[in-house]
Amino acid sequence: MGKLIVSLSPHAHGTDSVERNMYGVIFALLPALLVSFYYFGIGSAIVCATSVAACIFFEWAITKYLLKKESTIFDGSAALTGILLGMNLPSNLPIWIIIIGALVAIGIGKMSFGGLGNNPFNPALVGRCFLLVSFPAQMTSWPIAGQLGSYLDAETGATPLALMKTAIKSGDASVLEQLPDSLHMLLGHPGMAHGAGTIGEVCALALLLGLAYMLWKRIITWHIPVSIIATVFVFSGLLHLLNPVYADPIAVILSGGLMLGAIFMATDYVTSPMTHRGQLIYGVAIGFLTVVIRNWGSYPEGMSFAILIMNAFTPIINMYVKPKRFGEVPAKK
Repeated sequence: MGKLIVSLSPHAHGTDSVERNMYGVIFALLPALLVSFYYFGIGSAIVCATSVAACIFFEWAITKYLLKKESTIFDGSAALTGILLGMNLPSNLPIWIIIIGALVAIGIGKMSFGGLGNNPFNPALVGRCFLLVSFPAQMTSWPIAGQLGSYLDAETGATPLALMKTAIKSGDASVLEQLPDSLHMLLGHPGMAHGAGTIGEVCALALLLGLAYMLWKRIITWHIPVSIIATVFVFSGLLHLLNPVYADPIAVILSGGLMLGAIFMATDYVTSPMTHRGQLIYGVAIGFLTVVIRNWGSYPEGMSFAILIMNAFTPIINMYVKPKRFGEVPAKK
């Protein structure tokens, strides 16, 4: 009679790894990154390259000289943080400000908590929001897409979100007539005075291609991005029906950093809930907060703040939706 061998978990091994997922997300970002280079030219390249290089350097330096651990720069997480931070910035941001943002993202948002897997907040958004609060003028100066040879001297314009905020504050729905049409917001349109924005929000279609790739490769599931987009559509649609001074839901979804945030930022493994039910709760809350902040907050954009707020609630959501262990007896009330 053969022996029964019992071993500790895990009992199954797969091909999944940190490196595979990180580089998979980077690959999914390539369409949006290439489109940004096409629309913003040298400015986009400088901002993104500086952000990536600075994030990798700070992670290497902090790991080696402060934490005194083995370098983690080759797992792709620092490069991904740099790309996401760069795509959340205007294409005319000075290099020294980008470096500060990278230091905050890696040094405070990630390594101060012990590195990848321990950070409660999305590092790229920590860096982006720090810069937004610290350098509001530079962070809200939006170059118009299509100026391929311009960087610091690029002509700037109003974003669609700024027009939406103006319409709400003035009570004049006619302001919304200046918005680009939905097709231009989906595909991007260089040279439009009101087509400006951050590097990563110029073309929603490129971001959707990245979403399709990550779903195909099972890097993420549909629960967070779909719940965010659906919630924004429903809530903003109700507001538009009640008062036309609020933009129509399609324009709201395609404007600003909503697509970038819903697809690539909110789905961060470390800072989002573990279960599908928790992810739906998380996504609905982010969508609701985004609409609230956009319409009634001080800043036209609310996606970054909404994600960071819900990052803080992720442990609570995980506790609330924690599945019952096999054989567990429910506690008496």
